[in-house]
Amino acid sequence: MSIVYTILLYLIQPLVWLRLLWRSRKAPDYRKRWLERYGFCKNKVKSGGILVHAVSVGETLAAIPLIKALQSQYPQLPITVTTMTPTGSKQVKSILKESVSHVYLPYDLPCAIHRFLKTVQPKLVIIMETELWPNLISQCDSKKIPLIIANARLSERSAKRYHKLGHAISKLLAKISTVAAQNRQDGDRFISLGLPADHLAVTGSIKFDIELTAKQQQNLAQLKQQWQLHRPVLIAASTHSGEDEIILSAFQQLLKNHSNLLLILVPRHPERFKTVEKLIADNGLNYITRSSKQNPTDQTQVILGDTMGELLELYGLANIAFVGGSLIEHGGHNPLEPALHHIPIISGTHFFNFKVIGKQLIEANGMLVCDSSADSLYSTINSLLNDESRCQQIGENAYQVLKNNQGALNHLLEVIHHYLEKS
Repeated sequence: MSIVYTILLYLIQPLVWLRLLWRSRKAPDYRKRWLERYGFCKNKVKSGGILVHAVSVGETLAAIPLIKALQSQYPQLPITVTTMTPTGSKQVKSILKESVSHVYLPYDLPCAIHRFLKTVQPKLVIIMETELWPNLISQCDSKKIPLIIANARLSERSAKRYHKLGHAISKLLAKISTVAAQNRQDGDRFISLGLPADHLAVTGSIKFDIELTAKQQQNLAQLKQQWQLHRPVLIAASTHSGEDEIILSAFQQLLKNHSNLLLILVPRHPERFKTVEKLIADNGLNYITRSSKQNPTDQTQVILGDTMGELLELYGLANIAFVGGSLIEHGGHNPLEPALHHIPIISGTHFFNFKVIGKQLIEANGMLVCDSSADSLYSTINSLLNDESRCQQIGENAYQVLKNNQGALNHLLEVIHHYLEKS
């Protein structure tokens, strides 16, 4: 299987280049730094430390507390953070700045991976969530580099797909030093695929260990002072194509009963900022963009969140949060970010990427679920706006779920320490 996989990967490289060029039409950063995608990163990284891979924005944000903890506990070890997307790259540079080295993780080609590992020479590789790259895993195994899948999750759907690979997937999983799973169900799915039981640690989800940095607290306080929002605020965050139309339609209905309601609309991907801005304008709404640095007035109806790295602060300005990627079959985004700010969470029905966390929030009455229609979204938001005490109680419930499940980061650090003390 590995030979066929590798041959196919080499054969499709021209298609990969075309895809990068296609995506670069809306996101020019996809046109840059191609050499990094083939393992050429000399003079861009410090060798002999810890490699942390976070594929894109969500995984990068989840990795930040871990990276900061590693910097505190192992100050002598340089950290290299890799991503696969420009948006993930921007998050790393925005939050961690020069405290880490950052490059793209190369494509899973043997020559590229060999070149990359030879340059980075990591003592430990940590991959966030579930990125199973056969050649990367195999080369780490052959070079005796411990590899941990951290904050690992495996849905039933993904497990069924992996099962089709038969013995090949069990051989691959056996080469992973430790899978640190978010919960027992995910861990059991890995074992059912062939992961040796002694290679599993159930550490919990480090997404619960989220917190505002001192800088983020300062930025939030500054925004509150500048914007002076003495009015109800709805944030619709990490939205995808097909969701913004529903949100804006529901918002138009809400304005009939709550004329002073302010919407902060934050698309997930920067290449969609202009498209969503046009949608807002086409709806005849008075809006400003966050990138303009203007302060909203009483006439401002929508603020378009067209900047990167500010979402956690923007949640802190809202009374109610809708978390995107859930009105369409994308799987949702992290509902714990708004929970940190004690605000009620609304999600569509498609939150399967956060199934366990979503279930906990729903059972604690910290998250409400609506269907994929403007009427349903309107009704759910309107009920909260009409009952301030209920709105506050649901927000407190969400926060308690967050606080009651913290501690996974310490468990994960114990697993990591086991490997670093050997090196």
